[in-house]
Amino acid sequence: MLKNFFKLVIFFSIYLYSNEPIKPIPLEINLDVKKVNLGKELFFDTSLSRTNTISCHSCHNLEQGGVDNLQFSFGVDGKIGNINTPTVFNSTFNFVQFWNGRAKNLKEQVHGPITNPAEMDISFEELIEKIRTTKYENKFKEIYQDGITKDNISDAIAEYEKSLITPNSPFDKYLRGDENAISNKAKNGYKLFKEQGCIACHHGVNIGGNLYSKFGTLIDIESDSKGRFEVTNNEIDKYYFKVPTLRNIELTFPYLHNGSIDNLEDTVKFMANYQLGQSLTQDEINNIVAFLLSLTGELYEVKK
Repeated sequence: MLKNFFKLVIFFSIYLYSNEPIKPIPLEINLDVKKVNLGKELFFDTSLSRTNTISCHSCHNLEQGGVDNLQFSFGVDGKIGNINTPTVFNSTFNFVQFWNGRAKNLKEQVHGPITNPAEMDISFEELIEKIRTTKYENKFKEIYQDGITKDNISDAIAEYEKSLITPNSPFDKYLRGDENAISNKAKNGYKLFKEQGCIACHHGVNIGGNLYSKFGTLIDIESDSKGRFEVTNNEIDKYYFKVPTLRNIELTFPYLHNGSIDNLEDTVKFMANYQLGQSLTQDEINNIVAFLLSLTGELYEVKK
């Protein structure tokens, strides 16, 4: 009888898990370790910029949640960008890359910062010539038959970025069945998160990153960036942005595509009002923030 009871509990748990709108980050990921190691070197190397001063890591600091915690990032010659840097963590789970979705995958995304005049400001032709006679020549040839090319540089960096996942957050442990992994406050916050409608945009493995949404769904908001419109030139796409991931959100301030809010409490209040038409009490905000704090994971260790 007791055995049947436990079977029923397990079956019910599996049923509930399979219907959760948020899924845990996988504990393992398939990677080409040689490409990851090469991509890591490139990711941290400032010689990928025209002035040898900016690397991918300059804006995507792994000690700061995969961002630089600035409203807008600095590029070569002190140039300032015009949109908040999204986290590189768990970016492999995004359905497109960049706020406006102009890159369909991580490999395409690599092209943007390297050639952007306000970021690394170097053409791939110049970059290839620059690193052809360095330590990279043999390292590329060990992996890629055609050596150092634009495609291979992008491929290696993308493979490294693919490895930057953060499994084992307290909330993921909770989803996997550990009821004590998060506080009752966080559980109430998750319940509110679903009831108030936040889950409509923030769901799936990345708790975001899988659709576009209009900035200011219910109340029009002025924004210097026009979002998806910048790619399509279609009026209907104005102010539509890729929904950001909420994973490690406590580390990735300031928030929104324009980096205009620097704390989670105000961000939750703002989003509830402008996106959902909801006025939350301070207690409700605190509970949702407690849930958001449970989304900080552990940086995945690539197995050698």
